[in-house]
Amino acid sequence: MTRRLLTSAIVPSLALLLVIGCGGKNKDKTAAAKSKNQQLSKTESASHERDPFEQMEDPPISANTRVAAGQLAEAQGDFARAISQYNEALKLDPSHRDALFHLGQAYTLQKRFDEAIATWQKYLQVTKNSVQGYNNLALTYEVAGHWAEAESAFKQGIAKDPDDASCRINYGLLLARRDQTEDAKAQLSAVLSPAEVSYNLGSICEQKGKRDEARAYYQRALELDPKLRDARIRLAILNDPKAARSTSPATPGGAPAATQPSADNAVGQ
Repeated sequence: MTRRLLTSAIVPSLALLLVIGCGGKNKDKTAAAKSKNQQLSKTESASHERDPFEQMEDPPISANTRVAAGQLAEAQGDFARAISQYNEALKLDPSHRDALFHLGQAYTLQKRFDEAIATWQKYLQVTKNSVQGYNNLALTYEVAGHWAEAESAFKQGIAKDPDDASCRINYGLLLARRDQTEDAKAQLSAVLSPAEVSYNLGSICEQKGKRDEARAYYQRALELDPKLRDARIRLAILNDPKAARSTSPATPGGAPAATQPSADNAVGQ
């Protein structure tokens, strides 16, 4: 400030011109920057308009997806992962029927019977006491060695629907395993032909090592129905064990084959 006071009158004028000159340049720079910023804003806006999905979040995993993942894991023999996926599905939807069904089956196959039983009981609640629920609960009880509870569950299923084949057949097989043959016949006869009844009783006898009794039942089945292929195959194997090497295994067709109770016997959802 002192130097300006000591200079000639020309200096303030020059200084004023310099200030004005600098101001003009600054205005030009400010205007250019503003224009550039506006162009950038327009570019960014256009960019956002072109990519409307960039900021969208992935959709949440559904219970159905969890169940599908569980089934895949189960098919690969990874029951731990399958059970985890089914439980995750139930966290999303506690009443998911498929998740409960597959979880109950997986627990049974892994011999985690307490958890399997609890799952089937929940399945019964969700399905309003379905026959299939009673059948699967009864099968799990039987595998776990709880015969009385299994019988009770089968009877509840039969009372729900007397014409349902699953509970009738599996209950009949349970009775046959316990040597309650006449009671077994009564249950099996309600939904099977006489030939099929004899075939299933023969299968139980064969499982228990009673070969002569099994042979008699198979022969009786063939007398009643000569076309019952499974009975013919089983009888041939009993008469000549070597025939098992050249004879195709019996498959359910003419009659449901008797099998040891397991989650594989679980039917329907």
